[in-house]
Amino acid sequence: MSAAFSTESFATLAQRLDWKRNPLGEMAHWPQSLRTCAQVVMNSPMPMLLLWGAQLTQLYNDGFARLAGDKHPAAFGQSVHECWPEYREFIEPILKDVFQGQSHTYIDQYFLLPDQQHATELWLDLTFSPVCDEQGRVAGLLMMAVKTSRRRRTAIKLRQRSLASRRAQHDSEERLQLALTATNGLGTWDWNIDQDLFVTDNRFAQMHGIAPQLSGQLPISAYMQSVHPEDRALLIHAIKGCVSRNAEFSHEYRLLGADNRLRWIFAHGRCFSAQDGRAQRFMGAALDITERKKTEQALLHLNETLEERVAERTQALAEANQQLQCEMLERERAEDALRHAQKMEAVGQLTGGIAHDFNNMLTGIIGSLDLMKRYIAAGRSAEVGRFTDAAVSSAQRAAALTHRLLAFSRRQSLDRKPLDPNHLVSSLEELFRRTKGAHIELCVELGKDIWTVNTDTSQLESALLNLIINARDAMPEGGKLVVRTENSYLDGSDISTLEPVRAGDYVMLEVRDNGAGMTPQILAKAFDPFFTTKPIGQGTGLGLSMIYGFAQQSGGHVSISSESGRGTCVRLYLPRHHSLEQVARKPSPSVDAPCAIAGECVLLVEDDPTVRALVLNVLDELGYTAHQAGDAKTALPLLESSLRIDLLVTDVGLPGMNGRQLAEIARQHRPGLSVLFMTGYTENAAERQGFLDDGMDMIGKPFSIERLATMIRNMITVKTQA
Repeated sequence: MSAAFSTESFATLAQRLDWKRNPLGEMAHWPQSLRTCAQVVMNSPMPMLLLWGAQLTQLYNDGFARLAGDKHPAAFGQSVHECWPEYREFIEPILKDVFQGQSHTYIDQYFLLPDQQHATELWLDLTFSPVCDEQGRVAGLLMMAVKTSRRRRTAIKLRQRSLASRRAQHDSEERLQLALTATNGLGTWDWNIDQDLFVTDNRFAQMHGIAPQLSGQLPISAYMQSVHPEDRALLIHAIKGCVSRNAEFSHEYRLLGADNRLRWIFAHGRCFSAQDGRAQRFMGAALDITERKKTEQALLHLNETLEERVAERTQALAEANQQLQCEMLERERAEDALRHAQKMEAVGQLTGGIAHDFNNMLTGIIGSLDLMKRYIAAGRSAEVGRFTDAAVSSAQRAAALTHRLLAFSRRQSLDRKPLDPNHLVSSLEELFRRTKGAHIELCVELGKDIWTVNTDTSQLESALLNLIINARDAMPEGGKLVVRTENSYLDGSDISTLEPVRAGDYVMLEVRDNGAGMTPQILAKAFDPFFTTKPIGQGTGLGLSMIYGFAQQSGGHVSISSESGRGTCVRLYLPRHHSLEQVARKPSPSVDAPCAIAGECVLLVEDDPTVRALVLNVLDELGYTAHQAGDAKTALPLLESSLRIDLLVTDVGLPGMNGRQLAEIARQHRPGLSVLFMTGYTENAAERQGFLDDGMDMIGKPFSIERLATMIRNMITVKTQA
């Protein structure tokens, strides 16, 4: 459940019960309507019982447990019929009406409850109310109980003393004193109708705003002044009816105090007649039921507006909880405002960082191109080489920045393959040693029998290298750098992350240093994009955020711990790969762009004219026969024709029919056709597995001419050999 259920008894019982086998199921999966009702029950000072679901499973509070006798604690979480078979006839009609949306109230209901070696007599006021679920259907029954045994015994004693008074004519003051002894907190009255003498105890007088010393000196009309104007006429009518019929009297009414506070009173009495049949005395007792009324009103309001409460997630359950609910609402508003401010701060930091870095790169590209244009116009073509190199360098930096942004947003295209983490770390150890500098000691600790993981090798290499660089920069005076691998099992409580942790086997790759460390304020922003503590020009602030996005997209997690002056430890967790597929090794990259061999034909589908022209020029330079189309609709007639097409090269994000859909149709006309997808970013293409079939591959934009040419040659060659 949640921390809202704070009663010790409920927590103890809840821990003992096997909720998986209970009709209600595990508390974490309870519907909001059941959670809310259970909270009302557990926090109520009154005895309350909740029956929920088709099995009528019982949940109750401490107050009801004291009424249940030796049925408790076995009754908790069990069906009401199994625990109380002796009251089945009594409760069946009530259940039928309540589950049809009706309520029931019983006054002074008698019960005989077993308790250890004997039985206890109880008189209770009972209220049965329906409780609805999120769809507005009645899903349960809520019962409130008020113990009235004292009131019942008082009424019996008053009745007995009244009979005795008619026989012995004892003094009324003596009878009143005896009644006061028995009431134990109830307010009592004795109205001698013949003498019009209205005598009350102090409690009754205080309820009605009368000074105790005036009790017995004021007429009954004086007590009516504190009755709410809307209830006064009804109360007088009820009293007159009781007196005229010499009958019992039961009535609820409101009192309006001098401070304008309302109190609810329940009065019960009887009129006794003289031998000639005339009404002689009217005696009874009154009980303050304000808290009970507040609870009833709160439950009624809860039942009527449950769907709205669940949707809005916070509303007052009752006047008794109003202040607490208001504070909770204000807290939620403050949290929403804080989250919004943090989101806007993150967006501002992100856009500002992107604008800053891209403006620098665009300056290098645009400036270089402008100077090249001027030099060419001036006949100085031989001198444009350095500007060409500067433009290419800036463009490559922009491509790398875009790549990091996609990694942070978990939208990069991962080329997942089975990988041996120890083999990867060993192959990178020499690069780590060159990167760290001579002033730092490197210690590589490889665990035994490390499991295989399924991830993108280049992305993992980039992540580890970023961590090595960060550790190096944190130890300008030297220190110790540790790279460690270990098999781990996470159950969701081992590490604290913003994302939920799925329990299972993981491989942990740790990079730890004993450098400067981070303060708590800096640590809280460590994964924020473009946040960096390095001087301007020495870091983009995307390293850790890129690692975080890569880990999450790979199904893993990242944790970071650090203390100022005591170093930093970053742990990257990747899920264990259980496939028997052989661990792949990275192929050796081609140096030169391979050309066409036998006049192969390529169909290019690209909606961007600039990119389409660029790729067409590349294909022409490499000796391929190329056909072009700006969208899938234009490409379909070419695919349905008799033209020779050895490879389909298509953008994924085409207007209208996308590239993946085009490939499906193309293979219907040309089974086994090889397809190379180009993508700058699409959500569906971000994950290769599940997107690519046999004979398909993907290249991310921007790409080099050599890489494009190599992939085209390899795909055509593989198809020819097949």
